[in-house]
Amino acid sequence: MAWFNKDKKPLKPQGEKHVQTEGLWVKCDGCKQILWKKDLESNLLCCPKCGYHFKLGARPRLEMFFDDGKFTEHDSALASNDPLGFKDTKSYSERLHKAAKATGFKDALLTGEGRLSGRHVIISAMEFQFIGGSMGAVVGEMITRAIDRAIAQRMPLIVVSCSGGARMMEGAISLMQLAKISAGLARLDEVRAPYISILTNPTTGGVTASYAMLGDLNIAEPGALIGFAGPRVIEQTIHKKLPEGFQTSEFLLTHGMLDAIVPRPELRDYVARVLGFLGHD
Repeated sequence: MAWFNKDKKPLKPQGEKHVQTEGLWVKCDGCKQILWKKDLESNLLCCPKCGYHFKLGARPRLEMFFDDGKFTEHDSALASNDPLGFKDTKSYSERLHKAAKATGFKDALLTGEGRLSGRHVIISAMEFQFIGGSMGAVVGEMITRAIDRAIAQRMPLIVVSCSGGARMMEGAISLMQLAKISAGLARLDEVRAPYISILTNPTTGGVTASYAMLGDLNIAEPGALIGFAGPRVIEQTIHKKLPEGFQTSEFLLTHGMLDAIVPRPELRDYVARVLGFLGHD
C-alpha cells in the first residue's frame, strides 16, 4: 500500500499537560461569582464574597457543631415501611430506596449526641437530599426519641430544620408527627431543659407549623425561606400581593417571629454562648 494511503495518527504535542478542572469551581447562586470549591468548603458552604448560604448536609452540619466533629449516632436503623403502599409516578418504596442510596441515610434525619464546647448536648439535623427533608413517621419518631434522651439526661436539645414539610406519601401518619413532637417538647419544657431550634433554607409546611417554631430560642440562617404555605398559594387565597422579602428569615425577624439571624460560620459559637448563658456547662 502506498505511504499516502496509510492511516496517520496526529502527533501529540510534547510537554502539553491537561488539568482536570471539572468540579473544582462552583457558581454562587447569590452573587453569580465563580468560587474555588475548597474556599467554599472551608467557609462551611457560605460564599466568601456575598455570604450566600448553600445547603449543608446533615452529617457535616453535626460535625460543624460537635467538638472535633465527633458524636455518637442514634436511631440510624429506623426506616419507613411504606404504611400506605403509596404510588404516584413511582412507588414510595422505590423513592425511599433511591433516596437511601443517594444519601447513605435511611430517612431524612441524623441524630447525634456529644459535646459542644464541652457541653453535653443532643442534636438532630434534617437531610434535604432525602425526599426534600420531608417529615414522615421515622423523622417524627427519631426527634421524639431525641427529646426523650434530652429529658432523661437533662441536657439541651438542638434541632436543625431543612424541610419541605410533611411527607405526603404517608398521609395522616405524617401529620400525626406534628402533635407527637410538640407534646414531647412540652415534656422537655417541664424538666427545664433548653430547646434551640435552628431554621435553614428552606423550612416550610408541617415542620414550620410544629417543632421548628417551638424553640426556647428560634435562630435562622440569613436568607432562609421560612413559612407554612408557599407565597403563590397565599396570594391566590388572600388575593393580594405579598410584601417584598415575605417569608425570608430577615422578614420574620423584623416581625417578631425569630429571635436571631446568625451566619453559619458564627453559629456554633453563638449556640455555645447561649448554652452558657442558660447555665448548661
